[in-house]
Amino acid sequence: MFLASALSKRFVLPVQTGSGAVVAAIMGSALLIAGCSGPGGFPDLADLVDKNSPSVVNISTVHSPRPGVLASPHGNDSPDWLRRFQEGSPHADELPDTPQDEPLGSGFVLWEDGYILTNYHVVQDAEEVIVRLLDRRQLPATIIGVDPPTDLALLKIDADELQAVRIGDSNRLRPGQWVFAIGSPFSFDFSVTAGVVSAKGRNLQSEQYVPFLQTDVAINPGNSGSPLFNLAGEVVGINSQIYSQSGSFQGVSFAIPIDVAAKVARQLRDTGRVTRGWLGVVVQEVDRALAQSFGMDKPEGALVAKVMPSSPAEESGILAGDVILSFNGEVLASSTSLPPLVGSVDPGQVVNLRIIRDGKALDFRVEVGTLQESPRASLTPAPPQPTPSAGLLGLSVVPLTDDQRRAMRILSGGVLVDQVFGGPAAVAGIRPGDAILSVAGQEIDSPERLAEVTGRLTPDSSVPVLVSRDGAPTFVPLQIPPATEVPGGR
Repeated sequence: MFLASALSKRFVLPVQTGSGAVVAAIMGSALLIAGCSGPGGFPDLADLVDKNSPSVVNISTVHSPRPGVLASPHGNDSPDWLRRFQEGSPHADELPDTPQDEPLGSGFVLWEDGYILTNYHVVQDAEEVIVRLLDRRQLPATIIGVDPPTDLALLKIDADELQAVRIGDSNRLRPGQWVFAIGSPFSFDFSVTAGVVSAKGRNLQSEQYVPFLQTDVAINPGNSGSPLFNLAGEVVGINSQIYSQSGSFQGVSFAIPIDVAAKVARQLRDTGRVTRGWLGVVVQEVDRALAQSFGMDKPEGALVAKVMPSSPAEESGILAGDVILSFNGEVLASSTSLPPLVGSVDPGQVVNLRIIRDGKALDFRVEVGTLQESPRASLTPAPPQPTPSAGLLGLSVVPLTDDQRRAMRILSGGVLVDQVFGGPAAVAGIRPGDAILSVAGQEIDSPERLAEVTGRLTPDSSVPVLVSRDGAPTFVPLQIPPATEVPGGR
């Protein structure tokens, strides 16, 4: 499965069979005709659509000429047979270079003075952006600012008599509530699709600072950036992505909550950039095995795999191996809950953290810093070195060179895993090229130190091991064998 940028959607009612389904269909139809809703019925959205459609816009972009491609009024949304015909033409290389006009998505009027909100991927790398209104006006738009981490872009058009949307409260949404979208799927302007909120606070790897709304509102190519409305006619989200095995809508779509989007839009309008809070930790999920190794009753919270130097977390005394259970009163069901909470806090604000360390609950107050994006370092291959014996863990390690530490972003200590022969290390998922930084909370800075620490471990116990892999730290649970077991070596 994969996440695809949402570019549109339609609502399909489930098909049922049997007399009960017939009765339900008749009741639902009667409710729709009567313009009301009730138990088992569906809401009539006609008046809401009429009222809010003037606030929705179609967005197309112009990119650089691409040689050998025939221009189409449908751009990238042209039918597959047309694209295949163009790409398969024996004279394709003789076609003139033509600017590509591509209807890519939707958006909406956020403020009456001409500000349009849409997805970043709709206008990414565009040389020209055209906004089309319900009254058929087509206007050039200026990109005021973009925020790739939330996939949002703020545009500006010069026009009168614009109708701005009414902003709702996405925090008050509940799973099961009806919502609807107005957008341009497959270039069909101002199409309406409807469904319900399926879940809240979904965290996707693509945008870690967004607690997405999950809905079953149909989203297809052309719907990206379209507004998601509640039954009060208020915008509660921006349709952004779908979860699919085929690349087309399969009943699961995601929208950016409007409270997140509005805050980003205000910063883009006022300063041209977005400022986010920064804690300075690298976290990972706590699974059942790790929870057991840390002496926890159940998997929960965010496990700190690394504390960045000179970060708010380091200055407050947070350590690698701590498990953050709550952030400013918000309980963390998983590690993915932490980034959007931290990112939403204004730099300089003091927050409260509850952590688990050595089986004890501790409280910390941390002044949140400012997030600064930085490129990741690349990992250089380790030169071959002599290999010590395997030892208790079923692996061999060698000292790290200074160049290897820099490449793996390790400030100090650590040993490089040279070979894994089997036993506890293989079961834990440790592999050659990993750097072991600590075992059971004890820092490892040499092969001798690793042998000393592991020699004191309690047989038939589980301990956390901090490793660095491809420059990223992560904890793995290591099961120490009973005293009678000896892992294989050479």
